[in-house]
Amino acid sequence: MDNNLRDKLANVSVATLATALFKRGLRNQVIQGVHPVRAKGANMVGPAYTLRYIPAREDRNQLSEFRNPEHPQRVAVESCPAGHVLVMDSRKDPRAASAGDILVTRLMVRGVAGVVTDGGFRDAATIGNLDIPAYHSRPSSPTNLTLHEALDLNVPIGCGDVAVFPGDILVGDDDCVIVIPQAIAPEVADEAVEMTAYEDFVVEKVKSGTPVIGLYPRTQEHFTDEFAAWRKSNNR
Repeated sequence: MDNNLRDKLANVSVATLATALFKRGLRNQVIQGVHPVRAKGANMVGPAYTLRYIPAREDRNQLSEFRNPEHPQRVAVESCPAGHVLVMDSRKDPRAASAGDILVTRLMVRGVAGVVTDGGFRDAATIGNLDIPAYHSRPSSPTNLTLHEALDLNVPIGCGDVAVFPGDILVGDDDCVIVIPQAIAPEVADEAVEMTAYEDFVVEKVKSGTPVIGLYPRTQEHFTDEFAAWRKSNNR
């Protein structure tokens, strides 16, 4: 992933990105029901590397499966490229964990940019203290084998009602996670940077007592000149 693109997306909110995507007709890009295990105060940014779970069947999902060096969950942890985000389709079912602190620690050590599931994590309190962004629906102690079978790696998945294709760009902030189609990520990032600058200007104006009508959205032309002067003085 281009470092310039990564830097731009690291400094814009998911809410702003959602508006930029909405303008392009994409209205279902925020992963639903998924929140940070613990807020980090910095954005998660990276291309998607996916893992798909299906419902577990008892004859196929015993603890002995974890001894298999080709078990897809373990392979995902060892093959997700540095700088990418491991995204898991857990069928929006947090009754059994998608992963635990040992596997997430391994992802962190390998330089993975973050981990997202629409299920739950076991050892969530420990994961929250790790230096890697992690997003889930809620803590879940049962092992994934209880309800989930890890099956496919780096294929199109659904996560929290959003289609995620390998290579799509994920951005997570302290609220939630959004999926940006890879092909339009640069233009969306550029627009989000511009929107963020204007929104910061708007916040200052609102705090000083300016009404929002005409300011946000900008329909009164004098705000264009004020914004240009503000931007110059703030090196934005």
